[in-house]
Amino acid sequence: MTKPIFSTSGAAAWLNSVSRRLSCSLCFLIVLLLSGQSLAGSREQALQIHNRITGVPPSEAVLLQMATLIDSNNVPAAARLAMDNEAFYSVTLKNMATPWTNRDQTVFAPLNDYTATFIGLVRDDLDFRTLLYEDLIYVGNASGLPAYSNQNNNHYQALESAGHKLKDVLVRRTQSSVTGVPAQATSGVLTTRAAAKAFFIAGTNRAMFRYTLLNHFCRDLEQVHDTSLVPDRIRQDISRSPGGDSRVFLNNCIGCHNGMDPMAQAFAYYDYEFDINADPEGVNGSIHYNSEGVIDPDTGTRVEKKYLINASTFRPGYVTPDDQWENYWREGQNASLGWDPSLPGKGRGAKSLGIELSHSEAFAHCQVEKVFRQVCLRRPADAADRAQVNVITDSFANSGYRLKQVFIDTANYCKGS
Repeated sequence: MTKPIFSTSGAAAWLNSVSRRLSCSLCFLIVLLLSGQSLAGSREQALQIHNRITGVPPSEAVLLQMATLIDSNNVPAAARLAMDNEAFYSVTLKNMATPWTNRDQTVFAPLNDYTATFIGLVRDDLDFRTLLYEDLIYVGNASGLPAYSNQNNNHYQALESAGHKLKDVLVRRTQSSVTGVPAQATSGVLTTRAAAKAFFIAGTNRAMFRYTLLNHFCRDLEQVHDTSLVPDRIRQDISRSPGGDSRVFLNNCIGCHNGMDPMAQAFAYYDYEFDINADPEGVNGSIHYNSEGVIDPDTGTRVEKKYLINASTFRPGYVTPDDQWENYWREGQNASLGWDPSLPGKGRGAKSLGIELSHSEAFAHCQVEKVFRQVCLRRPADAADRAQVNVITDSFANSGYRLKQVFIDTANYCKGS
C-alpha cells in the first residue's frame, strides 16, 4: 500500500497552521484599514488623483507621467496634469456648479451662462472672488452655435449637445456687452440670465440672497439666525404677529429678516420678466434692470414693484426707497463670518454686495469645503480633516484665490499614502 503523504493528524496540523497565518494576515489588513493606512504606490495615488479630479480614469501615458511626478514629490504638477483632461471641466466643474443655478439644486439641468462662467473662471485660474461681482461672462466660441440671447438658453444647450470641449471653446466677454446690463449693474454670476431666471423670478428677490448664501457661504438662513439685531429694515410684507402671536416674529422671523432684508435691498432694481400667460415657467424670459432715469409706475422710483408686495401686511414696515444695502451681520454672532475690515460694510447695488460677500472668510472656507467633498468623497469628518480644510483655505487666499490650487491641495491630502 502506498504510504500517504500526510497523516490525518499532520494534515490537520498543516490546516491549522495555514488558518493561523491567514488569520494573522487578515488581522494585519484590518489594522491597516482601521488605522487609516493604505499601501498605495505612486501609480495608485496617480489613479486616485485623476479619478477624483476628473471622474474618469487616465490613459496609460498620463498615468505614468503623473506617477513619475509623484515619485519626484511634485504632486501639484500631477494634479495639474489631471486638470488638463476635458472631463474636469465638462463633468467635475459642471456638476459642481449646476445645482447652484436652480431652486431645486439639481445637477440634472442643462449648461447655462452661470455654470459656463464658473467653469471659465476656474479654467483661466482667475481670482475666484470675482465670480460674484465682476463684469464677466463666458460664452462658446464655436461654429454653428446660435448667438447668446437674453431670451433663452439655446446658446449653451447647443454648446453642450454638440459635445464641444468646454476647456477649449469657452471665451471670456464683458457681461455688459453681451447682455446689455449696464457695467456698473453687473455682478458676476448673480446677474447672469440663469441666476435671474432662478432667483429673481416672481417673489421679492430675497431668493437671490438666500441661494447666494447657500451656494457660496455653505449656510442657510437658519445657520445665521440672530434675533439680537435691529429690525428697522424689515419690509412691510412680514407680519409682526403671525397667527396673532408676536412671539413668533420676535423669536423666529426677525432672526432672518433683520440681516437678510438690508442686504437683499441691493437687488431692488432687478427683475426677471416674461409673459406669464404664454410662458408660465418663464423659459423665454430675460433679466431686467431699472437703469438711472427709469421709474417703475407702481413704486414711483427705480425700485421694482415686487419690493412692495403685500405692503398692507404691516404698513409701518420698511418701504424700500433705493438699492442701498447694509450688512448688519458685521455685528453680533455673524461677525464670525470674517468680514473684510477694509470694506465699509454698506453700498449701492449688487456689485458692491458681491464684493462684500466674496471677500469674507466664510466665502473662501465654503469653496474649500465644496472641493473637499468633491475630491475626498466625504465631508470633513474629524479634527485632522477640519485642520486641513483651514490649511487649504489659507493656501487658497495666498494663491490669489485660484480654485485650481484648492483642487491641488485637496487631491494631495486625499491621494492615499
